[in-house]
Amino acid sequence: MKVLSRFPVRLSDRPDHELVGVIRMPELTVSPLRSILKRIIGAMLALLATVLIVYLDRDGYRDANGDGLTFLDSLYYATVSLSTTGYGDIAPATPSARLVNVLVITPLRVLFLIVLVGTTLEVLTERSRQAFKIQKWRTKVRDHTVVVGFGTKGRSAVNALLGDENVEPDHIVVVDTDQQALEAATSLGLVTVHGSATRADVLRVAGVQRARAVVVAPNRDDTAVLVTLTARELAPKSHIVASVREAENVHLLKQSGANQVVVSSETAGRLLGMATSTPLVVDMVEDLLTPESGLAIAERPVEPSEEGGSPRHLPDIVLGVVRDGVLYRVDAPQADAIEPGDKLLYIRKVTAAETIER
Repeated sequence: MKVLSRFPVRLSDRPDHELVGVIRMPELTVSPLRSILKRIIGAMLALLATVLIVYLDRDGYRDANGDGLTFLDSLYYATVSLSTTGYGDIAPATPSARLVNVLVITPLRVLFLIVLVGTTLEVLTERSRQAFKIQKWRTKVRDHTVVVGFGTKGRSAVNALLGDENVEPDHIVVVDTDQQALEAATSLGLVTVHGSATRADVLRVAGVQRARAVVVAPNRDDTAVLVTLTARELAPKSHIVASVREAENVHLLKQSGANQVVVSSETAGRLLGMATSTPLVVDMVEDLLTPESGLAIAERPVEPSEEGGSPRHLPDIVLGVVRDGVLYRVDAPQADAIEPGDKLLYIRKVTAAETIER
């Protein structure tokens, strides 16, 4: 007697074809008109090939009228044959003509029908194609970034990754429960996973255990804590960056395993306060935080010629020195001399100088 388990199969243990709908791979978008034209051209090419084959071997066909096949007769026979109508008034008579029908015209008939009903077949094969793409992606994905939550904060994080970090879209995985948010992420070419990131199974499906970084940006602080705990357990070496609304929850995120915590409400509040007295400072901060234009804060390794010198004397505007994973401000004693292996945080010019208008 077969005993059924009371526990459902874990999401990460399911075969790839059962993850279609949970994982969604980005698709190349083609306009409907272009798709229809491609199918029509394919059908016409199949029809033309059949007409030429029949006409060149017209002596091997028998016409009910007995007057031989003209080009129009060949076109007529190809049309009724490919459409599977088959009136029977024209038929292959010689062995060679029948062999050509079996080996050539029959495959063309199948191709013709596939082209005509391509839309239906595309829907039917979509699940299989998605399963194959999911299988291929899961075996190859490494050093990617998992973004939990695709709200305002998650979208901004993705834009920064795509712009400033030059990360390829297929190396970003978005995890969310909101279908509309996932649709927006898919339109950017991102891989999406539908489910709650508080579940370890969902994060495993997103490949968090092999991720380079995890961005935790849900709408609730308690969710951020639970997601961070789960992600850190699955990915001990990944760099986890979390966002919280309240500063009093920062220590909870750090105890849960977050490498860095950003307080979104306090940061926005500071900018609002600064805007009342020094609005141009806020404009400059916004410019620095926008990676695709103006100025941007970036990181680069030091060059051999810069070792031993002071970061204050470099042509770049250096803000800090990163040494062994620790950031020292440019005015700190540890940053007086650049050492081999250091990295520099500096202001990089993205576009030509321009006036910031209020």
